[in-house]
Amino acid sequence: MISLRSALCRLRRAAALAAVLVGGCAVGPNFQPPAPPAVGSYTAALLQTTVATTNVAGGDAQRFANGVNLPADWWTLFHSKALNELIAQSLTNNPDLQAAQAALAVARENVLAQRGSFFPTVSAGFSATRQKQSSVLAPAPNYPVVPNEFQYNLFTPQLNIAYSPDVFGANRRAMESLKAQEQGVRFQMIAAYTTLTANVVVTAIEAAAVQTQIEATHELIGLNSNMVGILKYQFTKGYASRLDVVAQESQLAQAVATLPPLLKQAGQLRDQLAVLAGRFPSQAPADKFELSSLQLPAELPVSLPSQLVAQRPDVLQAEANLHAASAQIGIAVANRLPNITLTADAGSSALAIDKLFTSGTGFWGLGAAATAPLFEGGTLLHQERAARAAYVQAAQQYRSTVLTAFQNVADTLVALEQDAEGLKAAAAAADDARVTLDLSRRQWHDGYISYLALLGAEQAYQQARINLVQAQANRYADTAALFQALGGGWWHRAELTQNTSQ
Repeated sequence: MISLRSALCRLRRAAALAAVLVGGCAVGPNFQPPAPPAVGSYTAALLQTTVATTNVAGGDAQRFANGVNLPADWWTLFHSKALNELIAQSLTNNPDLQAAQAALAVARENVLAQRGSFFPTVSAGFSATRQKQSSVLAPAPNYPVVPNEFQYNLFTPQLNIAYSPDVFGANRRAMESLKAQEQGVRFQMIAAYTTLTANVVVTAIEAAAVQTQIEATHELIGLNSNMVGILKYQFTKGYASRLDVVAQESQLAQAVATLPPLLKQAGQLRDQLAVLAGRFPSQAPADKFELSSLQLPAELPVSLPSQLVAQRPDVLQAEANLHAASAQIGIAVANRLPNITLTADAGSSALAIDKLFTSGTGFWGLGAAATAPLFEGGTLLHQERAARAAYVQAAQQYRSTVLTAFQNVADTLVALEQDAEGLKAAAAAADDARVTLDLSRRQWHDGYISYLALLGAEQAYQQARINLVQAQANRYADTAALFQALGGGWWHRAELTQNTSQ
């Protein structure tokens, strides 16, 4: 027991020396986050408001509120209970989001596992052997261990301790790299969250628009069928030519041909909504979305350009990748420097198990070793150069991600402005078509025009209605795209802002 205490005392002194060594500087560059871009706006012309279209769903003017923060649940601004419930189901059941959360758990455990490199490794062992010694050997010095006994047992419990002080910071850089990778995975999970919520909103909007287009197309087909029937009757009476009949049949065929793609799109959108909510296509939600049930947000928060890089999860993920690449340089540099290992072992060895840990049976040992690479055939040098090149690659990928983020916001702002103009024009065309249809009905009633001319006015109105629905859907979808482009407001949700490795 005295020997064991002595060994532990020496080990404490070695650990104190190791602590001094660990206090050394970590080699390699110290990461500095990139500065925000020095730009003041997303577009060349500063946008204030969009034009308004009265008496049309989705026609309200929208004001751009620069510097205003995004809400976490921005989709509630559409005031649709069915949409809110669908997003809640998606956030709970979507497998892609759950897979991203599991990937974050993997990265977190890798960080915690790396913490073990800062502590000594301790292992315990116990061996029990029975041995036979040759009896034909000459007496001393080859006498048996136990007098007059050439067969005996040997019991040896042992404690082994090894520690490599992080003199040049290889372990610290490895921990830094893994933490950065964990942050990258966390922002990847957040990106999955923002993409999921935006996809649900946009898919619901598209489903509502397609359903309205299907209804209008059915009416168009009915109108064209009536026109074909009238022309065929007039042809038999000699009032219309064969060319008129064939031309109208061709127009009917064209209208019929537009219906299957719309039905296919409606089915695919319904299936997509089911999958986004973590369901099978056969379990698609029964609720049908209508554009008239959605309210267009009157105020659109627009983050400052300097804030965008701190909000967009893809930009933050690229920054985390850049940080990890910076730490990898330090690891590569440290691998070219000497490495120190401290070892200690202590135990007891006796011929009988009840004699263990008695006086004279203990043993211990202390050791220190230093290894330095002298010749590796250029491997370590080129690994360091590769790490530095990987950092340059990550830096350029970060810049590309930032440029894409600013482009997304700029494109969405322009789309909001121009699609508002497009809705106004589509609404004016629909109003004109409606007026034309009303006048045509009166003229037909009074006998001034033929029923064929009335059906033509009906057809023009239904086509204008389809164009109007598409313009309305564009405005709702543009609004959702802006919230996604600005980061989606995830930083207001506690479960997404928590740093998982402390």
